[in-house]
Amino acid sequence: MLPISVLDLAHVPEGSTPADALRNTLELARHVETLGYERFWLAEHHNMVGIASAATSVVIGYVAAHTTKIRVGAGGIMLPNHSPMVIAEQFGTLATLFPGRIDLGLGRAPGTDQRTLRALRRDPNSADTFPQDVLELQALLGPVQPGQVVQAVPGSDTNVPLWILGSSLFGAQLAAMLGLPYGFASHFAPDALMQALQVYRAKFQPSPQLSKPYAIVGVNVFLADTDLEAQYLFTSVQQTFANMFRGARGKLPAPIDDIETYWSPMEKMQAERMLACSFVGSADTVTEKLNRFLAQTGADELMVASAMHDPAARQRSYSMLSEIRPALNPSTALFKAS
Repeated sequence: MLPISVLDLAHVPEGSTPADALRNTLELARHVETLGYERFWLAEHHNMVGIASAATSVVIGYVAAHTTKIRVGAGGIMLPNHSPMVIAEQFGTLATLFPGRIDLGLGRAPGTDQRTLRALRRDPNSADTFPQDVLELQALLGPVQPGQVVQAVPGSDTNVPLWILGSSLFGAQLAAMLGLPYGFASHFAPDALMQALQVYRAKFQPSPQLSKPYAIVGVNVFLADTDLEAQYLFTSVQQTFANMFRGARGKLPAPIDDIETYWSPMEKMQAERMLACSFVGSADTVTEKLNRFLAQTGADELMVASAMHDPAARQRSYSMLSEIRPALNPSTALFKAS
């Protein structure tokens, strides 16, 4: 059966606080764990009033401590914001506390703007050393070598699984070269999805962590009893993207009856392009569209985002996705690596 996982940014809905958002995150994690979801990932973003997962490793520990079996991890840590040593210590500690349950997805974008990057005390050019930093981090999480002077404690020999995340060919090439699993951020940046998957699978080199390519693909899924209800819930995300184009970031808006009265034609065109990998509707509608998407991409796993204003509606959507999961058929993939 197709593995399905959750990407949660701990969105802060309008009318609520970051504390509410983090409690909603935990409730969602516990809910999807009972439904058999594969993993629950959180992402690093800074200086955004609508996202409460900036201290990503802390939130991962919070979720892992109150769940029992679901894998918990980062989707991802923006490595240019940190020294590999610090991340090795953080995730080595998490892996020591929650053995066999921690994932570490790595991105090279800063996850913020240039002013916030300076506030993080990071060099704007630090992304240029991303491949070397990944290798350094991998070594710090691996077995201690003879004569090794610097060790991550905890961290050494925890062998936390690394993932390369991205939305361009750079990440695909790096993941293939290092023999690591690859996650594509098609839930908001789908333009290079098919080309990146092709590059990753064609150039993949086996490694001690992974013997063959494994691609996880990000999607937005909004399920409800009817197409109309699901489209209504989806307007929160559509408003968020329109606001982003206006330079007005804020908390997650409540849904509205008519999105066409909210955005301009240009905002609509931009949002629809960025949200092309979104599956919104009733169970029958989403099943049909997801199966077509799986046939096109050959995704080994889906990473599902669902930024709904109402936490109860979000849990209901993930419940419905679990119910249709047996009808999702990854074996129909046209491009899946053997």
